[in-house]
Amino acid sequence: MLNASASASPSGYRVRLPATRAEAEAIPFAEDAFPDRERPPTLLTDEPDPSRPDDWTLDAYFADTPSDDDIARLYALVPSAPPGSATVEPIADTDWVTLSQSGFPPVRAGRFVVHTAAHADAVRASDIGIAIEAGLAFGTGQHFTTHGCLAALDALAKTHRFTRAADLGTGTGVLAIAIAKRWPRATVVASDIDPVATIVARANLAANGVRQARGRGAIDLVTAPGVEHPRLRGRFNLVTANILAGPLVAMAGPVAATLAPGGILVLAGLLTTQARRVAAAYTARGFRLVDRLDRSEWPTLVLERG
Repeated sequence: MLNASASASPSGYRVRLPATRAEAEAIPFAEDAFPDRERPPTLLTDEPDPSRPDDWTLDAYFADTPSDDDIARLYALVPSAPPGSATVEPIADTDWVTLSQSGFPPVRAGRFVVHTAAHADAVRASDIGIAIEAGLAFGTGQHFTTHGCLAALDALAKTHRFTRAADLGTGTGVLAIAIAKRWPRATVVASDIDPVATIVARANLAANGVRQARGRGAIDLVTAPGVEHPRLRGRFNLVTANILAGPLVAMAGPVAATLAPGGILVLAGLLTTQARRVAAAYTARGFRLVDRLDRSEWPTLVLERG
């Protein structure tokens, strides 16, 4: 367990609640449990005493002071916890660094395995490992939308050989890295509207041994909204966009123009209730839906341009 000794300036806080084993096994991803929080907590479960197999704990690690609403949400995740049973303790810098490296378990999607440095040993010889640390940009592989995109790419690899690809809203660069590793001779352009994201993605490219450059076998990183960059002009035979439903619909025309005939489009970031509207925006422009992968309420759409 982490050292919870108080300090003058704690770097984070741990909230601990008792839980049953069933509750611990059903804990969702933090991004789903705290969708409107800029920095979701890290959620970890543990079985402190193997002789009592139904007595578990839920530890939630916050980078800032947890609010009453935050704690209420934690109680909702473990309804067996008695009122007033939550404990809140400050944690030290060294504890927070250790947690940020180890608190994200590896995510497997087909041959792709997204992992932090603390879990590098999870990658087997036949896997395609992608090292992504928890950080400032979206996309650690933990969210259902990222997992759905990776699973879609893994399935596409069995039937397609892409040579020119674009990843829109790249975040940490996880999907662009997956494309570059699965199709190592492809030319890949990755863009994000957030300059912090492209900085984070650049570091992740280096950590994964992927060149940042223009041309075959590399990833060209650009900061731009949508497809509004000169290097996103022309025709791609694969485009991924894990953004949100609204922007995906608004970008349908420009995105469609970037796809070559027969090109594949992988869309995510939308909810189940938004899937029909997003798909319709693209089928109206000559696409057909060829696959759909559902992860909880987050579907991934795979479309082909006719």
